[in-house]
Amino acid sequence: MYLINKDKNDIEQLEEVTFKSAGFKERQHLQEWIAKNPLSLGEDLLIIQKEFAGFDDTNERLDLLALDKKGNLVVIENKLDDTGRNVVWQSLKYASYCSSLTSEGIEDIFDEYLKKNGIKESAKQLLEDFFDDEDFKEKLNTGNSQRLIMVAHEFRKEVTSTVLWLLNFGLRVQCFKVTPYKLGEKFLLDFSQIIPIKEAEDYIIKVASKNREEIGNQEELENRYSVRYEFWTDFLKEVNKKNNLCANLSPSKDAWIGIGSGVSGININLVVTRSYARVEIYINKGVAQNKEVFDYFFKQKEQIEKDFGAPLIWARMDDKVTCRIKWQLDGVSIFEEADHKKMNDFLIDGLERMKKAFTEPIKNL
Repeated sequence: MYLINKDKNDIEQLEEVTFKSAGFKERQHLQEWIAKNPLSLGEDLLIIQKEFAGFDDTNERLDLLALDKKGNLVVIENKLDDTGRNVVWQSLKYASYCSSLTSEGIEDIFDEYLKKNGIKESAKQLLEDFFDDEDFKEKLNTGNSQRLIMVAHEFRKEVTSTVLWLLNFGLRVQCFKVTPYKLGEKFLLDFSQIIPIKEAEDYIIKVASKNREEIGNQEELENRYSVRYEFWTDFLKEVNKKNNLCANLSPSKDAWIGIGSGVSGININLVVTRSYARVEIYINKGVAQNKEVFDYFFKQKEQIEKDFGAPLIWARMDDKVTCRIKWQLDGVSIFEEADHKKMNDFLIDGLERMKKAFTEPIKNL
């Protein structure tokens, strides 16, 4: 890493140090830095436990346990200057232990963590916020979806070789090289994902997925996915009779479908869950821009709501990456067929009104 000197039009190499020489420790420092700043690992993660030892018949404890946005449990194993030889085996054991955790068990683990750290909010409340108010329990730790993240200054060859081999079998494993630098009396820290290379991560995952499908596709849609797929199939038939806003969309098994606004990172999302239907402007242009875009829209709140024809829910979500502006119908369920027509009508009406209200502000963005 280099420091730019604008006055001299030159660069100066920073001093790379080891954690040990700088006096930093694994649990006291590196673990705490990641726990307080999980975005350092390149994504929005929710830390639900530290030093977790809730495994039957073993005294082993994993460093950090987190959830990603898809509800997968993420085992984060930290080492300082050297991974050692057994970090992969250690991480795999922890993932196997966590694979049996139920949604209720995860909520209890998180509640315990919150109480231990003096946080007043409940696990249920924070999980609903993290998963954008969806019914989070149905997505927590489904199947063999556990992920592994290993963090260290140096990775041994036997570790990287094993991780690359595991990727071929669809295991979600990531290695982050974390490097401390010294600048005068200050220290800098660089996180770099080395396996898989960030730019090739999607490709590697797709190749691994294709290989597994060729071995034999044993996945079977569970009932909730079938219901959603059928709902969106019927919805698209109905909405396409009235307008062309969804003409290019296909049915989905997910709880939402998105319509582009013409500006990258701003979508109109239609959401259906077991407790509500929702139409929203979803803002996800990047950490630095989301709040600015939201504020730009909020300055036009009066005119937007006038054009929409009803008050909207403005969710800036300062503690989150994304923002949303939504209109919501509570008390209906995707899993109650009797509610489907009411939800269809609400979504079609809301989509047309949202498009009308935001077309001009988005165009002028």
